[in-house]
Amino acid sequence: MPSTVAAIVAPSATDRLTVSTIERRDVGPHDVLIDIRWAGICHSDIHTIKGDWGPQQYPLTVGHEIAGVVAEVGSEVTKHRVGDRVGVGCLVNSCGECANCTAGSEQYCLNGAIGTYGAKDVDGTITQGGYSTSVVVTEDFVLRLPEEIPFEKAAPLLCAGITTYSPLRHWNAGPGTRVAVVGLGGLGHMAVKLAHAMGAEVTVLTRTLAKKDDAIALGADRAFATNDPETFRELRGAFDLIINTVSAPIDVDAHLKLLALDGTLVNVGAPAEPLSLHVGTLIGGRRSFAGSNIGGIAETQEMLDFCAEHGISPEVEIVSASEVNEAWDRVLASDVRYRFVIDASTIAG
Repeated sequence: MPSTVAAIVAPSATDRLTVSTIERRDVGPHDVLIDIRWAGICHSDIHTIKGDWGPQQYPLTVGHEIAGVVAEVGSEVTKHRVGDRVGVGCLVNSCGECANCTAGSEQYCLNGAIGTYGAKDVDGTITQGGYSTSVVVTEDFVLRLPEEIPFEKAAPLLCAGITTYSPLRHWNAGPGTRVAVVGLGGLGHMAVKLAHAMGAEVTVLTRTLAKKDDAIALGADRAFATNDPETFRELRGAFDLIINTVSAPIDVDAHLKLLALDGTLVNVGAPAEPLSLHVGTLIGGRRSFAGSNIGGIAETQEMLDFCAEHGISPEVEIVSASEVNEAWDRVLASDVRYRFVIDASTIAG
């Protein structure tokens, strides 16, 4: 029989979050039961609950940045043991058979990857996320958390970390490349740390210079304000790769003009509003405008190992269950440096 566990629940698109209970399935032969210790707060959680990306079934528990300890394994599990430190990101399953899945890109499953929350699971139920005390996940979608990564800081790597690592790797950020990061929030600060560790020259493009000192401390070589028109004149053609991390509309054409020949602007932030551009801006410099999702499971493990090797972890602020509504308000006000993490031990009271 399914088990009832404590969780932070959204009753509707407009109600405040509340502590309640959700159901978790029994541990099957290939499943892992994880006692959740830490759960990161992602802007995607808020977009989802508010229905910005489509209607949801409520009540719903969100959270796809999960760090915890294995409490039980199914009879046929071989990859994880009781007591292991593990993580779960934005995916909990995929078809495993399509061309993208077999190539290690489960996030682009042609038959529809199953998200950690708000998705229809293989049994027809709606998946419930990590703002809870435990979760049951098939072993193939559970990640190993290296001991070198502080436990309380590991969870945001499972979304903010891999969301920025994947395009940096795909578009070959490294020595000799010039990378710009648009926005210095939860995603942006990880993009700066990762691009710097990869050896790229890193520039932060942020609305004002209020976070300039932070940008430099995180590993950026320089920072410019996008509310200053001179920025777009001075930096024209200056970058090989731009990672746009903001979840709000930007002037796409203006940012494309900052690219050198054959440069690419990659969107990883997902604003609710549509973006527009003039095709001539692409044609005029053989520029590309691209999008990137999270990484597959193998690439996510690669990212975790890279962070462990280079001493990379997100900047976090720990909050209790009773503070999550306030934390959401602060995320919407861009008042976080740079990721909130929920202490899951406070959810059960």
